[in-house]
Amino acid sequence: MRHYWINRLLAGVASLALMASAAWADDLVTPDRIGRADASHNFTFRVLTDESNSNAQPQFAAAMTALYEKYAKDHPDWRVNIELMSLQIPQEHARLLQQARNGTAPDCSSMDSFQVPLFIHQHLLQPVDPYFTDKDKAGLFPFVLPIISDHHGHIYAWWWTTDLRLLYRNTALVPQAPQTWAETERMALAAKSHGAAAGIMFNGGRNEITMIDFLPQFWAQGGKLIDDKGNPVFGKEPNRTYLLKAIAYYQQLIKSGAAPARVASISNYDDLTAAAIGGQTAMMVNGDWAEGQLQAAMKPEDFKNWAISMLPGPTADERATSSGGWTFVAFSKDPAKVKACMDLVREVYMGPAVVALKRLPTSEAVFDSDPMFATPFYQQIKTYLKDSHARPGYPIYTEISNQLQIAISEVLSGERRPDAALDTAVARVNRVAARYSDAAGSK
Repeated sequence: MRHYWINRLLAGVASLALMASAAWADDLVTPDRIGRADASHNFTFRVLTDESNSNAQPQFAAAMTALYEKYAKDHPDWRVNIELMSLQIPQEHARLLQQARNGTAPDCSSMDSFQVPLFIHQHLLQPVDPYFTDKDKAGLFPFVLPIISDHHGHIYAWWWTTDLRLLYRNTALVPQAPQTWAETERMALAAKSHGAAAGIMFNGGRNEITMIDFLPQFWAQGGKLIDDKGNPVFGKEPNRTYLLKAIAYYQQLIKSGAAPARVASISNYDDLTAAAIGGQTAMMVNGDWAEGQLQAAMKPEDFKNWAISMLPGPTADERATSSGGWTFVAFSKDPAKVKACMDLVREVYMGPAVVALKRLPTSEAVFDSDPMFATPFYQQIKTYLKDSHARPGYPIYTEISNQLQIAISEVLSGERRPDAALDTAVARVNRVAARYSDAAGSK
């Protein structure tokens, strides 16, 4: 009798599993598939979890599901096999690089814009020019095309969403937006005298996000890290002086007490946002996304005091900011798969997903066409994006970044003098660049 009921139970479980499987098969979108399970063609699509129908926030997941369903209906012969990419970004890109080299990469994949040039220079990506019009390309903000293109002007990725570094300030403590470094220090100290725990906070630890926040101080002066041939020039004048001035600005903020000494070890935007929410800082350098985080966490009467502005510069006329963001690239050598993937990018990600996920577009036309971007906040963002910079599109940038992170951290923590720390960074990068040159010459 006991075996009878066990067998009945097992049969019931199996029946439920079959029913669930049948239901998933009939759905056009599942957690790991777009399109019908029995579609005649398919391609693999690796995507960040947050940029898919598996987003942890139900409203974003539902919005992406709806966009995927439309794509599936418009392309009934294609099944998209979804592979989710985690937020362990360096590890994910290292894995992707290895897979691309051995021929096991997905047909199509998300890729941090910062990584695209490395893959282009190693000839691992397929060109995607045919799938985007001249009008599409012309509508991109100026910093975009140099990163996704080769020297012949062919594009190897579509950069669909971006971000922006801004100065956030509590207007109850800092009524006017500082335009210069000197004004920033003065206003930060004044805010402290009126009760702020910190005048200004920023990322100063060893991390790539420190570089993307720091480099605008260098770019604002006209600095160049790499010349047009891909050679590192940040150690040559006037770039060396520009870097020393930018480092000195950060150093002076700590020395004067305008910024707390612990910024030398901060390398996480969440720490900065938490400080603002907790009333622990009057100003901070953060990304555009922090606006929504502040609004969600603060009482309306507190949130209304926070405003954004362009990052200050050495003078009011020397200002810059920086942008990162995400792209889609193609590894498949099958033109049909590349086209199907780029159809997905065009129809889902170029505009609709930007709005659905509340991201920043890389195209001014999207800013002008969707009501979401009509607010004063987004109109400020659009203006700033026209003058934004992206990290340079050469593989040597990775080593430059690593060494400058070390130099900045050492200076801010008081371990080394700025000139000595910078000279060490230059020497180390030049040794790596020489190896690159030797390797290229031996081919």
